[in-house]
Amino acid sequence: MKFRTFILVVIVAIVSSFGGAFTTLKFSQNNTFNSQPTKASTTTQIISDGSSKSQNVYQAVAQKASPSVVGIITEESSGSGLFSDSNQITKSSGTGFVVDKRGYILTNSHVVSDGQTKTVKVLFNDGTTTSGSVVWYDQSLDLAVVKVNKSNLVPAELGDSDQVTVGDIAIAIGNPLGTDLRNSVTQGIISGLNRDVSTQSSNMSGLLQTDASINSGNSGGPLLNQDGQVIGINTAKANADNLGFSIPINTAKTIVEKIVEGKTYVRPTLGISGLDVKTYTSYTGQDLDIENGIIVRSVKSGSVASKAGLKAGDIITKIGSTEIKTMNDLTKKLYSYSSGSKDTLTVYRNGKTIDLKIGF
Repeated sequence: MKFRTFILVVIVAIVSSFGGAFTTLKFSQNNTFNSQPTKASTTTQIISDGSSKSQNVYQAVAQKASPSVVGIITEESSGSGLFSDSNQITKSSGTGFVVDKRGYILTNSHVVSDGQTKTVKVLFNDGTTTSGSVVWYDQSLDLAVVKVNKSNLVPAELGDSDQVTVGDIAIAIGNPLGTDLRNSVTQGIISGLNRDVSTQSSNMSGLLQTDASINSGNSGGPLLNQDGQVIGINTAKANADNLGFSIPINTAKTIVEKIVEGKTYVRPTLGISGLDVKTYTSYTGQDLDIENGIIVRSVKSGSVASKAGLKAGDIITKIGSTEIKTMNDLTKKLYSYSSGSKDTLTVYRNGKTIDLKIGF
């Protein structure tokens, strides 16, 4: 009996010992679990053994958009040589991107010398090169379309530049110092909207401002959002660090669609020559009692403007609901019309604002 009692006591002691150890272990596990993020936590922990790495937004955008980005190499005559009759040929390069798989490429007008380039060669992401031709350009918008005889191209996805806000991610892809550095990727943010910039050829308005690094060879290349969609066409760099400008992609969408559909597209015209108010006042010093608009210098007889009653000296301030500050604004607005379109032209005349009816 005593022996049985002794054995029972030993068994109870052993069980108690294991139970205490189990309780201690369980408590320790609970404490470890509670130190980790709960289901409600938004923290994501990525553990890597070094054999692979996660893909960030810049890598994802570059992988998606790079196949659509091309280098554009041009040649143009720069005048007669001093000691020969032959013209000197100047080579330059820029960037563009595919907008239709049938061979249509969007770039800047100045990249193709405003249509005056002698030859156009297009360098693709896979290293192949083919000849192209300029099928459309507009110097005031600084946009051009190049066509190549190459099928099954990868078109870039076009975004909505009207939805862009300051602080959005901005990624540029292009050839900053020539095709040797083709498809270079730089990143930043959208620094400003609706910027007005003066270039050698024109005054441009409504541009996107970015601090993503842009150099001369980036001209014509895409500015992309975090989804890899094109929101702008890189066009200019200011004489300051981290200050570049892009044409909103929505400016080009309608034009590109019409060119791809009909091969050629001619915008309606008002039939005027004009100058924006800011340029006029900066040259003459004359105060016109109005900050923005287009001063009409002459009106062509029988034109849309002439039939509407527009006169030399009038200042165009609006077409429809669109404010007109520069010739760039006027050109951009005219591309939205086609034969038969009608609208209202708002002008400032002799200190008064009047509306004129126009029809194309």
